[in-house]
Amino acid sequence: MSTAVPMHDRSRGTTRPMRLTRRGRLCVLLVVLVALLAATVVVGSSVLATSGAGEPVAVRTVTVAPGTTLWELAVAETDDTGGDPRDVVHEIEQLNDLDGAELQIGQRLEVPVSG
Repeated sequence: MSTAVPMHDRSRGTTRPMRLTRRGRLCVLLVVLVALLAATVVVGSSVLATSGAGEPVAVRTVTVAPGTTLWELAVAETDDTGGDPRDVVHEIEQLNDLDGAELQIGQRLEVPVSG
């Protein structure tokens, strides 16, 4: 004799609740996690992107002379304000799309003006 209980007992007219197996619960959990991940990627990318331009930065154009370094340019801009030259070096690199600190003689750089 079988011990399995049918989902619907016609003789009593009742229905017992459906139960998920361990594998079924794992599948439901994975589907929910994938949906949350997809929603996070979609919403996150739209939150990071902006349609407006950022704050304009006051800059001056400098032509690189022999021996000029980014550090010298940054120190010259932070002398009066007492700021950190490392921040200015980073800003110069970003403004000019530089991959490193190597400069070419005659290269024109945008340098932020402290003020």
